[in-house]
Amino acid sequence: MRPGLVIGAAAVAAGAVAVGAARRQAHAIATSPDPYPYERISQEPQGETSFVERPDGTRIRVVTAGTGPTIVLAHGIYMSVIEWTVLWDLLLERGYRVVAFDQRGHGQSTIGTDGITTASMSGDYLAVLEHVDAQDAVLLAHSMGGFLAIAAVLDVPGVAERLRGLILMSTFSGDVLRGAPQNKAQIPLIKSGALQKLVSNDTIGTIFGASICGDEKSPAMVQVFLDTFRAADHRSLLPILEAFIAEDRGDRLHEITVPTIVLCGTKDQTTPLWQSERLAESIPGAQGWWVPRAGHMLNWEATAAIVEAISDLSPVPSPTR
Repeated sequence: MRPGLVIGAAAVAAGAVAVGAARRQAHAIATSPDPYPYERISQEPQGETSFVERPDGTRIRVVTAGTGPTIVLAHGIYMSVIEWTVLWDLLLERGYRVVAFDQRGHGQSTIGTDGITTASMSGDYLAVLEHVDAQDAVLLAHSMGGFLAIAAVLDVPGVAERLRGLILMSTFSGDVLRGAPQNKAQIPLIKSGALQKLVSNDTIGTIFGASICGDEKSPAMVQVFLDTFRAADHRSLLPILEAFIAEDRGDRLHEITVPTIVLCGTKDQTTPLWQSERLAESIPGAQGWWVPRAGHMLNWEATAAIVEAISDLSPVPSPTR
């Protein structure tokens, strides 16, 4: 047999082995135990829906339920209020007033003439806080939500004054490529549109979705994330993805005076632990809470830790007798 044919046959064989391994990996993920059924976490939180009209024409969807101390939830990129379904119910059961909103360009929120920028999106935080008349609230902000929350607290007058506490969960102040091999691999693929095409394949999509989890690869969590990622308008969101790389407020973290808890999974590859360690070390008085074996989606992976952090910053008053 000619050498070229031998090399070609070897390449085909290697490719077949890789495909087989990927399928076995995806099957193992898809058949793993689920702490919550897909039917539960794929349903949006229930509450009163309203819209905030921004000066540039953006409409921000806000969902509110319950009474008691106010907790405002800010989701990550490619997600929506659906991110908070499990936590929503837990907080309502404990006597909190819970507020969640779709970031502009996500879910049912639109994009106005100011576009998708750190300034426009962090300005939306004040608009939401004012809309729900949040006073003495705790802001729980995940991933992109945390990046924007840091910008809002530092750059938007009036945000910090409405907060009694800040929980920065699986997040960063910027510079997302440093020390993050997963981001270095995935972000260029997202920017080119290649990853969106690749994850249309269920095997690749499942493996990609599992990359955001820690040691426990819940198929329901993977599928809900994958559903939202596939449905996202990636082209419109590219500017904020670029901002994650180009911007960094790490040298201003000492200006944050809101009592802060930094929450991160020890197996988070999207926002590696060093990012959270920098937040905890640089924000005066901040506490660093690390969740063993958890990944990037603590909203599903570590709801008990989140509730504990919220209770630490804003305990529900005991009923008087």
